[in-house]
Amino acid sequence: MAIKFQYNKTSLTNLGKQLKVRQKALPTLKNKESALRVSVAAAKARSEQLEKEVAQALQSYDYLSALWNEFEPGLIRITDVKLRTVKVAGVKIPELDEIVYELREFNAFTKPAWYADGVQILKDITRLGIESEVFLQRRRILDYNRKKTTQKVNLYEKVQIPGYQEAIRKIKRYMEDEENLSKASSKIVKTRHAQEEEEQAL
Repeated sequence: MAIKFQYNKTSLTNLGKQLKVRQKALPTLKNKESALRVSVAAAKARSEQLEKEVAQALQSYDYLSALWNEFEPGLIRITDVKLRTVKVAGVKIPELDEIVYELREFNAFTKPAWYADGVQILKDITRLGIESEVFLQRRRILDYNRKKTTQKVNLYEKVQIPGYQEAIRKIKRYMEDEENLSKASSKIVKTRHAQEEEEQAL
């Protein structure tokens, strides 16, 4: 990325300000990047753990598969999944707050005794499944933001900061050369004047 500048004090001041902003922001960005990296790993681990728990729960209730044929479809359903927003390293991510179930009334005397347990089993399994999805979504959001932050860190560290430093160096060198030339030319002018005055005096 080529940094546009002019060989004057105004440009030098502006570039100095831009450089300071980036140098100040870089440590914060690096901290954010490492915090996001840790959060992505944690969300991934939790998501994978919940997926395993769902699989284990389904497997552990396998022996009840014959009984599920007696279970009324539509007896329990999810009406709402309430999420809240939390911030991790300045990034908004979802967190499962509550799952709202609608349970149709059933006669406990005419239905099998395990119906109440079946309802609880379904609640447990759906909660694990939904929580797993939420953590998968969290991981995606965090990973996307981590990548963006890494790009910004690299842009500042490898492109912009060295670019501004180089531009400042060039301007300073140019201004020093201009000053030296000005001094040299004024010396030449003074020497000529002195010679002319000496000649006139003779």
